[in-house]
Amino acid sequence: MAKAKAPEEPIDLESLHEAIATIFDQVQTSLANHKKNCVALYKLHLRAAAVLTQTQKKNGTVSTKYTGERAFAESFLDMLNRILGMKKGPPAADRIVKFVGSYVQYSNEKVMQEQEKAGSSEEEDTETTTSRFVARIIGWLLQGFQAKNKNARFRCLHIVSELISHVGDLEDDTYGLLREGLIERLNDKETLIRAHAAAALSKLVGSEDPDELEEGEQSVLDILLEVLASDPAAEVRRASLLNVPLTPATLDTILKRTRDVDTTTRKIMYTAVLPKLGHPRHLSLVQREQVIKDGLGDREPGVRVAAGKLLTKWFDVILAEQDERTQDGSLAGWEGDDAGIMKGLIRFLALFDVIGSGEAIAVDTLISIFVTRPDIPEAFVFPEQYWQHLTPESAVLARVFVEYCIKNGNEARLEAAALPVVTAFAFIFQEAYNHLLNVLQKIEAAKLVAAGLDEYEDEDALEEELAKKEVILGELLRMALKLDYMDEIGRRKVFTVVKEMLAHPQLPPSLIERCVDVLKEIMPSERDLIRVVVEIIVELRENEELEDVDNILGDLDDQDPDQSSATEPISRGGRSARKPRDRDAMSSEERREADITDIRCLMLCTAVLERVNGSFEDNSTLEGILADLIVPSVKRKELAMREKALVSLGLCCLIAKNMALRSFQLFMGQIENAPPELKVQVLKVTLDLLIMYDQEFFKKSEAIATQITNFLVQTLQNEEIPAAQAVLCTGICKLVLAGIINDPNVLVTLALLYISPGTADNQELRQCLSYFFPVYSYASAANQCRVQSMYLLAYDQAKEMHDDLEDGQQMISPYDFGLMLVDWTDPAKAVQIAQIEHSPDEPVAHAELAIQILSALYDEDRSDSDKKAFCQTLNQLHIPAELDSKSIHKLDLLVSYLSDQCPLNNTANEKLFARFKSRVASQFAKQLKEKELDPAAYAEEEDVLKVYECIAVDPPKGGVKAVRPPPSSPAKPDGEGEGDEVEGEQEPASRGTERTSTRSRASTSGETASAVTATTEALGEEEGDKEEDEEEKDEEEKDEEPTPQPEERPSTPQKKKGTKRVHTPGTGRGEERKRTRRGTATRRTSKVVEAEDDEAEADQDDSDRARSPTPKKKATKAKPPPKPRAKSTRASAAPRTTAAAAAGKRKRKQQQEESDEEKENAAVSAATGVEEEGDLSGIESD
Repeated sequence: MAKAKAPEEPIDLESLHEAIATIFDQVQTSLANHKKNCVALYKLHLRAAAVLTQTQKKNGTVSTKYTGERAFAESFLDMLNRILGMKKGPPAADRIVKFVGSYVQYSNEKVMQEQEKAGSSEEEDTETTTSRFVARIIGWLLQGFQAKNKNARFRCLHIVSELISHVGDLEDDTYGLLREGLIERLNDKETLIRAHAAAALSKLVGSEDPDELEEGEQSVLDILLEVLASDPAAEVRRASLLNVPLTPATLDTILKRTRDVDTTTRKIMYTAVLPKLGHPRHLSLVQREQVIKDGLGDREPGVRVAAGKLLTKWFDVILAEQDERTQDGSLAGWEGDDAGIMKGLIRFLALFDVIGSGEAIAVDTLISIFVTRPDIPEAFVFPEQYWQHLTPESAVLARVFVEYCIKNGNEARLEAAALPVVTAFAFIFQEAYNHLLNVLQKIEAAKLVAAGLDEYEDEDALEEELAKKEVILGELLRMALKLDYMDEIGRRKVFTVVKEMLAHPQLPPSLIERCVDVLKEIMPSERDLIRVVVEIIVELRENEELEDVDNILGDLDDQDPDQSSATEPISRGGRSARKPRDRDAMSSEERREADITDIRCLMLCTAVLERVNGSFEDNSTLEGILADLIVPSVKRKELAMREKALVSLGLCCLIAKNMALRSFQLFMGQIENAPPELKVQVLKVTLDLLIMYDQEFFKKSEAIATQITNFLVQTLQNEEIPAAQAVLCTGICKLVLAGIINDPNVLVTLALLYISPGTADNQELRQCLSYFFPVYSYASAANQCRVQSMYLLAYDQAKEMHDDLEDGQQMISPYDFGLMLVDWTDPAKAVQIAQIEHSPDEPVAHAELAIQILSALYDEDRSDSDKKAFCQTLNQLHIPAELDSKSIHKLDLLVSYLSDQCPLNNTANEKLFARFKSRVASQFAKQLKEKELDPAAYAEEEDVLKVYECIAVDPPKGGVKAVRPPPSSPAKPDGEGEGDEVEGEQEPASRGTERTSTRSRASTSGETASAVTATTEALGEEEGDKEEDEEEKDEEEKDEEPTPQPEERPSTPQKKKGTKRVHTPGTGRGEERKRTRRGTATRRTSKVVEAEDDEAEADQDDSDRARSPTPKKKATKAKPPPKPRAKSTRASAAPRTTAAAAAGKRKRKQQQEESDEEKENAAVSAATGVEEEGDLSGIESD
């Protein structure tokens, strides 16, 4: 029998404190001696607990006091009290905290061992020495939760987070106080305190009973999830992330941290959190794809590496599983010597939706595994049976392997993998296509059996089978692009199959582009590709058999390499590329089938045009498709057909300049009138044309360029569709970034859209602008000067926008907006300045911005808040020491006279301004004290005179003393140069025009659109006798002066003879030219309106229009807007109440709509240059 353990001898309480201090002195030096000291301290604790004091009460009972336990606890807490004032960092304090947690854990383990030896039940609620000691420590630490000293609060939370996992059972009162204290510390202002509170609170999740919560009270788990999602400190979010349990209720919130703004938090997700799941199937399909997409697409390389390692762990888990699909036959058809790796990868791909949208994620996953484990691709071998049992996963695996080897130049690996040759691959291709046709036939048969019903038998199963066959065939098509077509037999076979696929009327639309890619790879030239596709389109529309394939390939091989078969007639055997089709004679079912065929042909046409680089004139075969298919489809009312036709027409315009100039009016009109489903595509086409033909639209005529720019800006402001707004914003940014548009007002509009509360939900737009402004500003010093020139105008409009915020709307303050502009205009960040030494004569953006802000401080109408923002901004500017003398002189004038001419009258503002003033005085003290600046030398310069006028001081006697320039003196045309000149040009616009915002009037966009569509017609007509026309216009401008005209649409020309004052490209920018463009060219009198019906004046206008880049009224009346007419018809018919009147009203409305439709179709024909009868003579060559 084992001897019973003798009770510990009592210790002398006077020596207890010294013994405990010795132990604490040892544990703060190293972590290695903690276990030994835990044993020693526990023995001291038991010996101290043996010291008891018994007292007899008055009633005769004897009470026992734990004198030794109290002395031990007081000495222990005295040791802890010495580290409470220490902040985070000293390792000795951290070791003591760890020792406290280790000792509490050791004490509870010893108590449990003793209870097991004694045979007592765990459910017995008995007090022990350890439980009393732990309760005493926790009660003492809870007092520190409310301490004023942040270090004391931090250490108390730190100790609690260490020992809370080992405290055992607590009394209900103690548990409640601890829970409330930790929840309260989650709102502490110190980040470390909140982090330790979250870590400690997470240990209480498992011990909380939801039934004991009061109604409306949050559980600990809900509180931690809220901290995880919304705490501003990354350290607090990480502490909660690492301690929150992974359950189905918490997964959604935890997985959102894969998109956390903190890099370390995102990395921890893949290194510490997700590996806890073990098997990837614990996540749903959507969750798996989102996790992999976020990890492999992260901008930080460390996160991408962590995500790749997680994928390899998941693959090892899948590879270790038994191949369950081997028994059911899905993978049992082939065996390889790859040690099961290929089958493991196929099972791994089954974790993702390869058939649907998850294909791209599955491909990225495979590539990541290939990169992380380079030994895996070395094991690939493709037996013949592999291709006979293709699945979507195995097809994707083969395609990714081939592309990976070709990308890395590992041709030897491809040969070792035993891939089939081109001829064998062609038969594999043919077999996959036959399987697809079989499924299509099954679907058609099922539909015939279930005629008249919405659903047919096994609909879901057949649709899924069709999707699988479509994926397999698509992957084979993508592999076909990587094959070597030196094998002529294989090339002919692949060509035959692909052409047969394109000619099939039920080919899935997703395979059309891939088939065209294969044809482009096979065909020797673009002309031959276009000819083959045109014949396929003709065959689809006429439903005739394709001509013999061998003859086609023979012609391609035997023809002269310098001569293409595209120059031959479009059809053979008398077939025409145009097929007359009378829709009125068709039944509804026939019309439906014809429309489906036309849509398929348009998709095929679009796929070909996207891959053509030659001009339209070099590919004359396209003329038949344009006249017979594209133009008639543009006139159709069905949105699906119009959308694809407009895209095809736009692609034609990209390779045909004259067609683009004629069709531009059509696209501009579609932007105004198109439904939301069509507007995005029309905007893309229009912006592509503007970028492609920037010389024709923006360089030849300044008036046309201005009207196009205004139309784009106003459309952007008035657009309410987020997708269309993002597309238009992206296009404008490209035009500005390429230097095609240099108008500072465009930059103002883009900057205000960037901060507008109306675009808060349009992340695509904001992401575009967040990239655009830094790239544009830092590209050159000239761009920074353009951004600087818009500061005051943009600030004023941002302030108005901020003042007009509605409930629930948020945006940054005007001051913060100004700081963004300051950062964009920082000279140190400009590329040209960072690489070479700055030229003294070149303007410095921040110096010009300082002059602009100082001038604004002289405005007495400015509020104190504006002046405070300006003074704060001045102190954020980086003005270089090598500034030119004139800029120093202007800064000195504005700084010196501000206190006398326009005092700030605000103590805070005066202090801020005094700081900037002293900085300028000290930085340029040498130039100012040594009299290097001669004020008289700059007295005659215009920008310096503006400064003198701003400060209300006469210039030096050497300058022009009595002359003052007008407020709207002209600036440089391109917006560059000195900042004051740009400011002077923009100042009237900031006071006389409306604020740029998304709530602008929609009518302005319509007027500008009409102006643009009318003026672009003149692009093709002003190529002739330009010099003679300019001389005639100059003589007419000298003879007649413009008369005041009432306000009218910008596109409405002046009918009065001899007053055509339009801008001639190349002339100087003067007040007369500006006045003429605003007054004469855009206004007309009521007499002019009455004279429009006069034939004599109309003839004169036609001759004038031939000489002027601004079109006359006849051009704008080619397509009258239908809306006003419809409104006037309704207004005139309103008083009629009889049935006959209503019938007449409907008849007139129908006639009006038919008339409008005929005019619109005429506009389409005129724009494309194709008549209704199919005459292609209207298409001019470049």
